[in-house]
Amino acid sequence: MKTLAHRLLLPLFLALLTTPVTALWCHQAAAQTAQAYPAKPVRVVIAWPPSGSNDLAGRVWAQKISQVMGQQFFVDNRGGAAGTIGADVVAKSPPDGYTLLVHSTTHVGNPWLYKKLPYGVVVVHPSYPVKTVKDLIALAKANPKSINFGSAGNGSLPHLSMALFEQMAEVSLVHVPYKGGGPAITALVSGETKVMIATLASAMTQIQAGRLRAVAVTADERLKSLPEVPTVAESGLPGYDMNAWMGLFAPAGTPKDIIEKINRETARVLQMPDMIRLLAMQGAEPWIMTPEQLAKRLAEDYEKYGKLIKLTGATIN
Repeated sequence: MKTLAHRLLLPLFLALLTTPVTALWCHQAAAQTAQAYPAKPVRVVIAWPPSGSNDLAGRVWAQKISQVMGQQFFVDNRGGAAGTIGADVVAKSPPDGYTLLVHSTTHVGNPWLYKKLPYGVVVVHPSYPVKTVKDLIALAKANPKSINFGSAGNGSLPHLSMALFEQMAEVSLVHVPYKGGGPAITALVSGETKVMIATLASAMTQIQAGRLRAVAVTADERLKSLPEVPTVAESGLPGYDMNAWMGLFAPAGTPKDIIEKINRETARVLQMPDMIRLLAMQGAEPWIMTPEQLAKRLAEDYEKYGKLIKLTGATIN
């Protein structure tokens, strides 16, 4: 079995953020003592480019946790290679709590995709003749390998979500990977690509502005923020369910008391009315979890996405 990434990056705490796919939060930190922490600014490495769901949610959290803990938590975007560049930076950082990582479900899929680790919502362009999942399937079957879809990168959750869609719908699309959710959304809005399974946080503004059309959500039930948009499962693919998460990690070796402190303070932040409201604007909902619960979720998702990746044949050399 390949080494699971969270053995290199400790799970601190988890807050699930439900998005078109789902999202969550995991924390891990390192420091000398919980009482003294943080005694200086903390770098928050976001493993994706600006404007994507990880970046948006990560920045909101960094702003709020800075206020709560009385020290600056500043964002450092390190996108590329489906998040492994940012993960590598954090994994090699001192386990002192002053370098953290905001990552997504891709974190558990990467060990299956990379032979060596250094380390939704279905939307279409408004001009595209697709208003339902059935429309998309019919068009794809009538025109094999003619519909291009964007993703946040090869092996990213949007890529795997669409790969599962292809497999279940028995259609063949053309994958166009980008360096993050933000660039992929921009390409879809410009008409460079035709369809994408994106996190709601990165797509919501464009949906509300009419620059993208929401066709279905990939969660197992409709979202509160888009109640009129059906799930993929109820739209023609029974059994389809892809949940995504966002989490916060720290290098292995981070003191347990520091991890617990970040977990505790983050839980406070995620229960603040204005934080809940800001996340809701991105189509996200906080779900508080302990480091142990997050570790369990990581292990479960590792197996789930490993099976999916093997099924689809996705690989990154």
